Amino acid sequence: MTAHSPTSTSLRNIAIIAHVDHGKTTLVDAMLHQSGIFAAHETVEDRVLDSMDQERERGITILAKHAAVDWNGARINIIDTPGHADFGGEVERGLSMVDGALLLVDSSEGPLPQTRFVLRKALERRLPIVLVINKIDRQDARPEEVINEVYDLFIDLDADDEQVEFPIVYTNARAGTATTDLASGHGTDLTPLLDAIIGTVPPPTGDVDGILQAQVTNLDASPYLGRLAICRVHGGELRKGMQVAWCRTDGEQRSLRIGELFIAEGLGRVPAEAAPAGTIVAVAGMDDVMIGDTLTDRETPMPLPPIVVDEPSISMTIGINTSPLAGRGGGKKLTARMIESRLKSETVGNVSIRVRDIDRPDAWDVQGRGEMQLAVLVESMRREGFELTVGKPQVLTRTDESTGALLEPMEHAVIDVPDEHVGAVTQLLAARKGRMQQMVAHGSGWTRLEFRIPARGLIGVRTSFLSETRGTGQLHHVADGFDAWQGEIRTRSTGSLVADRPGAATAFALLKLEDRGTMFMRPGDDVYEGCIVGEHVRPEDLDVNIVREKHLTNHRSSTGDELVRLTPPRVLSLEEALEFVREDECVEVAPDVVRLRKTHLAAIDRHRERARIASRNATAPA
Repeated sequence: MTAHSPTSTSLRNIAIIAHVDHGKTTLVDAMLHQSGIFAAHETVEDRVLDSMDQERERGITILAKHAAVDWNGARINIIDTPGHADFGGEVERGLSMVDGALLLVDSSEGPLPQTRFVLRKALERRLPIVLVINKIDRQDARPEEVINEVYDLFIDLDADDEQVEFPIVYTNARAGTATTDLASGHGTDLTPLLDAIIGTVPPPTGDVDGILQAQVTNLDASPYLGRLAICRVHGGELRKGMQVAWCRTDGEQRSLRIGELFIAEGLGRVPAEAAPAGTIVAVAGMDDVMIGDTLTDRETPMPLPPIVVDEPSISMTIGINTSPLAGRGGGKKLTARMIESRLKSETVGNVSIRVRDIDRPDAWDVQGRGEMQLAVLVESMRREGFELTVGKPQVLTRTDESTGALLEPMEHAVIDVPDEHVGAVTQLLAARKGRMQQMVAHGSGWTRLEFRIPARGLIGVRTSFLSETRGTGQLHHVADGFDAWQGEIRTRSTGSLVADRPGAATAFALLKLEDRGTMFMRPGDDVYEGCIVGEHVRPEDLDVNIVREKHLTNHRSSTGDELVRLTPPRVLSLEEALEFVREDECVEVAPDVVRLRKTHLAAIDRHRERARIASRNATAPA
């Protein structure tokens, strides 16, 4: 059945933007439920838009999602955007599709670094804002103070008088209630919020009778139709069966017939005959479509400018698995051709990822916004059956064109910790070249610290941070421009325990090595020369024999039958492994295992590499 396409005046296109974990997806859940798209007997999971396995496991939104609700004769297209700055490319693409934004802020935490990031992007596009103060049911809620902090943020971002005049709605997304006046209670449903959207966000602009311009802003896939191009129609009308010009970002132009056309309805899509200006639509039949491509009039083509996002700041080397145990970790995709094809395909749907060739045919330099974004990519490939070798994340530096000075990316870090851990956290970040800019005591036993710190100083800091704060601290950061190189930073004070021979780890050897550091291996685990089996208690590396067996004799020992009790090993996740490794180390990633290893496996090769680096540093100019 063909759906009735809404008119431009009845459409509202909005994006929900916020810091991570402030309740965006939960609020969308409530809007979907109250719009009546689910049957009364239908069982619906929480955070229904977070459909990826990693999104549910991590509790965050990774990819922007599109849903639609009908309210009082209007259709509201909702773009649920990620809150983590590493996925800022998704936010920028989502904002290019909409005419307004809901700025969601936690009633206790207030605006945080990612709040500044997403709000800056919305203000640059001059989108009208509806401020939503969420989680008003929290015992430590402080809505009035948070509103003042939001006003300060708007002023700090150079918002003009018109942009500062925004409506304020108080919500409890989990309960599905909203109100514009806290004195009268928390409300009974989301009617005040939906009315604020209709009243604040304008209908989409665009000349329905003008030249067709529809830009691809996202990609999806259908098991029956293949790749789907998600487009915002900026002008004219896109109709099923019409002939259009397909203008690609590389300048190529093709002729295309629109085969199937879909518009959003609830969580799904329904066929449509036409999509007027302002509509968000899915188009089938464009197998090699790229984000930023334009569908336009065939006779008078007018392509739109390509979508521009912030440049990457972190890179890592990803290549084939070169360890002696390659192919034994459950992976089926091992070749360089397969890995290169997968990495290149990632750049099609993710405009913030870059893949660069290096001087090796079996490895590539992959650049992104942050550690988490790159870790999510590697984890996705691992689950798809790839085996990889992943190097330590590195920052991308620049050179000042006027002075020739080396510049490195900086981060603005906001930390909330219990008062008793302030000293330890300050010392931790100071050792990583962090400079404290502000310290505010909330008076509830918690203190907020703000630092400006080199991006490389935050690589690998999370584990140490959680240890120093006993798992209670919260650390969030966002890009804060570039500054002069801050000097050497030693991010790890401990060395590695490195296996000196291949074999299977034994309980006897592990027991003898326990006083040397923290072990990563269990008895029976396969190791090879150069495999990192533990963390040394001292700064230097130590080669160890982890496969040594107990010599059997004819002499009876009084303790021979005692049970050997080993300290449980420390099992590193992929992200923890990427944080742990040094410059001369890398991570072996396979579906069944994550191992740490030295880049050069043989001890003699590692010795030669250290000598080469020392010689180079000795002859380098001061």
